Parts: sequence; C-alpha cells; structure tokens
Amino acid sequence: MIEHTRTFRHFHFCCGAGGGAAGFNDSNPRLGNVQAEWRCIGGIDVDRAALHDFHQLTGTPGTPLDLFTRDQYVRFHGAEPPAGWCEATAEDVRRAAGGETPDTVFISSPCKGATGLVAESMSLTPRYQALNELTLRCVWLMCEAWKDSPVKLIVFENVPRLASRGRHLLDQIVRLLGHFGYAVAETVHNCGEIGHLAQSRPRFLLVARHVEQVPAFLYQPQTYRLRAVGDVLGRMPLAGDLELAGPMHRVPNCQWKTWLRLALVKAGSDWRSLNDYAIDEDGYLRDYIVVPEYHAGFLGVHGWDEPMGTVAGRSGPTNGAFSIADPRYVQSAQWHHGQQYGVLAWSETAGTITGQKSPGQGTYSIADPRPGWARHSNHFKVVRWDRHAGTVTGGGKGVQGGWPSIADPRPANAKHKGDAYFTNGHYGVVDWKGYTGAVSASACHDNGKWSVADVRGMPAPNDRLACVIRSPDGTWHRPFTTLELAALQSFFDPEDIWRPDSDGVLRQVGNLFAMHGSNDSAWRERIGNAVPRAAARAIADVMGHTLLLAEAGETFILSSLPVWVRPLAMAMSLSRREVPA
Repeated sequence: MIEHTRTFRHFHFCCGAGGGAAGFNDSNPRLGNVQAEWRCIGGIDVDRAALHDFHQLTGTPGTPLDLFTRDQYVRFHGAEPPAGWCEATAEDVRRAAGGETPDTVFISSPCKGATGLVAESMSLTPRYQALNELTLRCVWLMCEAWKDSPVKLIVFENVPRLASRGRHLLDQIVRLLGHFGYAVAETVHNCGEIGHLAQSRPRFLLVARHVEQVPAFLYQPQTYRLRAVGDVLGRMPLAGDLELAGPMHRVPNCQWKTWLRLALVKAGSDWRSLNDYAIDEDGYLRDYIVVPEYHAGFLGVHGWDEPMGTVAGRSGPTNGAFSIADPRYVQSAQWHHGQQYGVLAWSETAGTITGQKSPGQGTYSIADPRPGWARHSNHFKVVRWDRHAGTVTGGGKGVQGGWPSIADPRPANAKHKGDAYFTNGHYGVVDWKGYTGAVSASACHDNGKWSVADVRGMPAPNDRLACVIRSPDGTWHRPFTTLELAALQSFFDPEDIWRPDSDGVLRQVGNLFAMHGSNDSAWRERIGNAVPRAAARAIADVMGHTLLLAEAGETFILSSLPVWVRPLAMAMSLSRREVPA
C-alpha cells in the first residue's frame, strides 16, 4: 500500500530529442510504502529541431543554448561566432531549469570526436578536440550553477572510446567533481542489456553522488538478455505502409547496386558475404539472375464496403488493387441505349452503332428466329490427309459449309520464305533504336513485331529507388525504416500504437510517433544520438531507489528488490575513488 509519493527532479545537458528525459519520466521506483516519480525541469541543446522533439516527448520545453566557449566555437566552426553570440553562463543554466535545483543531472555531450567512426588522426584535429571538450564544459557549468545547493546524483554518458581518446578530459572531470564533494565511478554498460532492447549499445557511464547528501550506495541496474529484432519489428506494420504508420516508415531510397548487394549478403553477416559469389570477368553474377515479380495486389479487386489503398501515379489493374466489385449492375444497364449484354428481338430496331459495340457494352446481340436453318451432315468436318474431299459446293467456303478443312500431317516447323508466318515477323522484337511497322488493329506479340527490347528494363547501378528483392534465403533484405530505428531506440512501444484485431490484422489504437520536420537524415541523426528511453528508465529506477534510501537514512541494503537489483548484483559504493578532503 502506497502511503506517500515523492517527486524527484531531473535536468539534461545536451538533451537532444529527449529519449533520456522521457525514460526518467517513465520511472516510478518504490521503497516500502513510498512511491517515487520523476519530473523533468528542463534541458539544453543547440539543435532547435531536437528541442521540439524534447518538448513533445517530455511535456517540458527545452532551452536553445550554445555551450561552447568562444575559443571552442572558433575551433569547431572555423569562424568567429555571429554578432550577439555570448558564452553560456551558470545563470543561463539555472534559468533553463526554471530556477529549480535538480536532484539528478544527466549529461550526454556530443561523442563524434571519440567514436570509432572517426579516425584517430581526425579526432586529434582542433575541430573534434573542441567538440570533446564539451564534456568538461558541461560538468563545470553544472557545478557552478548549483554550487550552493549541489545536485545529488550525476549521470555522464558517452561512447566507450572516450575512456581512451578523452582520458585527459575525464581525469579533469573526476578532479572537478571531487572538489565539489562527489564520489565518482567509471563504468561501461550496455544500454540494450539494461533496457531489455533489441540492440547492443555499449556505452561509457560515469556516475557520481554527492557524498554528504547521498551516503547510500548506488546499485547497478538489472541486466537482461538482448531481444531479437523481430520481437520489435514484428509488432509494427510492414515497411512502406505509410497509411498505417506515417511518413517515418517509408522504405529508404537506395542505389540499385546497393539493393543488389543487400539481397546477396547473408543474414547476420556483412559485405564479406559477397566474396562467396562467383563473378564473371565483366562484373556480372554468374549463378543468379534478378527477375521481376507481380506487385502486391496484382489484379486486386476491392469489395464495395472496403477502403481504397493509396492512389498512386500509375493506378492500373496490373500494378495493384485498383479495381472494384461494383454491385450497381442494374444501374449500368442503361448504358449505350440499352442493357449490357442486351439481346434484341428479331422484330426490333437496333440502337445507334458506336465504336464500342461488343456484347458487354450494350444491346449488340440478336435473338435469331431461324432455328430451322439448313444443316449439312458434314458441318465442321475435317478431312483426313489420305481421304478424298466431298463435292465442292458454293457453300463450301466456310467450316460450316462442308469439309473445307484438312488434317495436314506436314510438320508445323516446315516454314520457308513465302509463308505468311515466316515473313510476318511473329513474336518479333524491335530494337530500341529501330522503328516499328504500321500499327494494325490486331497487333499482338504473337502475330508480328510487336515487342521491344526495352533498354530501361533494369535500373542503372546508381539509380535511387525503393524496391523489394527476394534474397536467396527467401527474405527481403532491406534497410531499417526511420520509424523502426526509433522503435529499436525505445522511443515508443509498438503495442501502444498498433494491435492485431481478431483476424490478426494490425490496427491503429494510439497516436503515431512523429518527430519534428520532414527530413529523414535529420530524424535519423537525432534518433541515433539519443539515449534509449528504456535504458534511461533503468538508470532512473536505481537512482530513484538510492535517493529514497538516502532520505530514509539508510546507507546499505541487500538485494531485496529484484525489480531493480539482480539477486547477486554487486553494489557500487561509488566511493571507490578517494574523495579529497
């Protein structure tokens, strides 16, 4: 039974799109009959688009603020700042927090200068060194902003390589925090394991507690086995279903050669799989050929009571479900001055003869009253090659008029010049640069040169398009959509948006996840920079538990709360480093 609720405040430096802040908001740790909750009091970032996302995700507005010193700004941008630009101050930080003091501060400064995606030589350039120095700058601004009322717990998150490439900065950070009364521990954790995610995301984590205010230990979050990607994506609509999932779920436009390479990479492997295929001297695959398949919904017919799919630029029967089972057949009987498939009586007058005069387009059939027309006993008869023909009569020019047909035993391939089939170009293919003959009313692929060798049949290697290629393993190898990346980062739970109905068809039950703007590259950058929401919640859980212990006067507790602490979890005293007097 909960008798008391305690609210803790959190603030974020380099807050980005707000994944970390949203995770703290999700946390509700409990100690005995005391339930804790977290309230976001603000965040700082230089990216205004990210701050829109932060506000939408947390309900708290963020503050646009450049945290560079002037020297760092010049080294990073290669130019002086614009007129009116000023260095951020401790007062600016306090103002961004609404004048309140946070219980916890989360710092996730830019990590590009320390990531392995940047070469070692590049990371040593002034530009990337200035970016790395934001780590120390953020910690200093935080300490100065609340030096009279120190923050109780601090989380500093970055890429693991910061421990080597930014060692000189981390040493300064530890000394600075020690000067302000903090005990510090450096750890490496996997966001995927503590957030129970479907991605492996190793990160460097520096945690600090203000010893005077928080004598209680801080325990490591509980860890889980990493989930399969399909556990997340399988609960989402198929990639490209924009109607059900929105624009962030569109299939990326990749170069044609990229699609081919992806299709040939073995699942769970990478580009090295391509070395297993036989390649001809001209660069073509020897053992595989790419052939087209019908589009989804080929010749599809919608029921009268069903919704229509998205109307495309080419909405034809053969490239989708662009037909309808129209029940209003009776109304259509009035077309062309009469009923479809209408049959005239022998004594009636025909309607106007139009260019459309097939049985299905009007009254273009007749009830012929002449059932007694003379029939010969040899109607539709075929004479054998070794028999004689009957008497040739004036009516013998049709198959209904006698035996004007012959069972010719000569092989059908005994064609020679002069035969109509030989000279009329049956199944003929016109070259792309050639010209066709006169187009006849009966032109068809099997009765003349009515086919073309279309040079546009396959995309050029660098053409960008979204397509489906079935891989040798029978699956569709494709890039993640932007929405799927957001789901893997735990920005949202698919089941909060879509759930299957009784027939197993996904239906929308909640608001679609959307980010500010319309640029996929910008979305992906903000998603990739974010702290996974579920991992941040796991960190907030153990921090909230520690703060509750401190307020209860406890300094140590066994692993009696399995929700947050593994049964054999080792407590981090966080005083492993000696704190200067």
